[in-house]
Amino acid sequence: MVDGHNVDGHVGVISRVASDPAPHTVPRFQLPDLRELQHNMHANESAQRYFHQAADIMDLSQNMRTLLSTPLREVKVQIALEMDDGQLATFIGFRVQHDKARGPMKGGLRYHPEVDGDEVLALASLMTWKSAVVNIPYGGAKGGIAIDPSKYSQREIERITRKFVDEIHEVIGPDKDIPAPDMGTNAQTMAWIMNQYEKYHGFNPAVVTGKPVELHGADGREEATGRGVAIVTQAALERLKRSIKGATIAIQGFGNVGSYASRILSELGAKIVAIADQWGGIYNPHGLDIARLMEHSRTTGKVIDFEGATNISNAELLAADVDVLIPAALGGVLTGENAKDVRARLIVEAANGPTTPEADVIFEKNNLLVIPDILANAGGVTVSYFEWAQNRQHFKWELSEVRSRLERTMTESFDRVWKIATEKNVPLRTAAYVLGIGRVGRATILAGI
Repeated sequence: MVDGHNVDGHVGVISRVASDPAPHTVPRFQLPDLRELQHNMHANESAQRYFHQAADIMDLSQNMRTLLSTPLREVKVQIALEMDDGQLATFIGFRVQHDKARGPMKGGLRYHPEVDGDEVLALASLMTWKSAVVNIPYGGAKGGIAIDPSKYSQREIERITRKFVDEIHEVIGPDKDIPAPDMGTNAQTMAWIMNQYEKYHGFNPAVVTGKPVELHGADGREEATGRGVAIVTQAALERLKRSIKGATIAIQGFGNVGSYASRILSELGAKIVAIADQWGGIYNPHGLDIARLMEHSRTTGKVIDFEGATNISNAELLAADVDVLIPAALGGVLTGENAKDVRARLIVEAANGPTTPEADVIFEKNNLLVIPDILANAGGVTVSYFEWAQNRQHFKWELSEVRSRLERTMTESFDRVWKIATEKNVPLRTAAYVLGIGRVGRATILAGI
């Protein structure tokens, strides 16, 4: 308890003090399904609800809640330039820097026509808690440009990106705020940002993460989120006295996260029996050949009509009789309407916000374990930190070291969240927020206001 504010969460009470993208290729810009953007308003409300649930348990005063939830800086800039056809175009760019109590701020940069200040603010706050949960020395940030990149040429996107950097280069940097890829951006975008920033500040590869390996990106970054999902899935099954070997798993989503998670879980001995993408899903009770499925998906662009499997709907996948369900695509797919149909005993949130608060209540009532997104998909920001650390050291790590450090970070973070949940008798989601808020709050108080 410090000045009436309990920011401990779990790890010892403070005494009174002055207190992203493929590495070797440049993927096409990809936009999410419109439902992802429609879900943002609900997701923002959910994030606030989860924050206050944890704050209630921690007995945080209203003043402390306001301090921790108020962003440090909100930047909104005009991006005006001439397009390929000679016409003048104007775009609006945002960068919200939420908290720097634990280190430089970190978060993605998204290009989408629905980007606005409120959405970016909510996502920046989630990055603060996510970084704290896995105990990496970052605060949270997020940015974006209100643009549909599919409607512009590669040259136009590059010029827009560089002009955006011209407007914000003074407030980002390796010791201030480090962008990364998000929806509508990729490794190529990060390469342009790095190059434009260096025109002002000299050689500084650590200004962004998720870069191509050829431009000081990290080996293992492409697989990081999926590998992190696999690590916490195995850890949770062990806590439930189940082996990963032979465990049946259904995965919704076969993009970067879903494909890597399925491959790594299969290598660990799990049986991936169902996978779906936006066009539908497939099911084989004896397990799917993930290597063959990845080739099928690359060839056809879909997972359906895979030899030896039965086509199913996304709704059927979510209700599959499996040990583990991994939503790795859209937000808001598990709702108050379909939660009662879920038969898995463990849900691992590889996507951002796949479970609505209404579904959460049902899962808790049914004694179904949910590993929250701010823990389950934190492998990406963790390896982004490793990339940043390598850039600062000017020394490249071996892939084996990246993987080893990721496994240790994810396992230790899972164990910490599990311990808080057990001791405080709260769901894992609440425990993760308690851990993250507690770490940020203690750093804030110890440094002094």
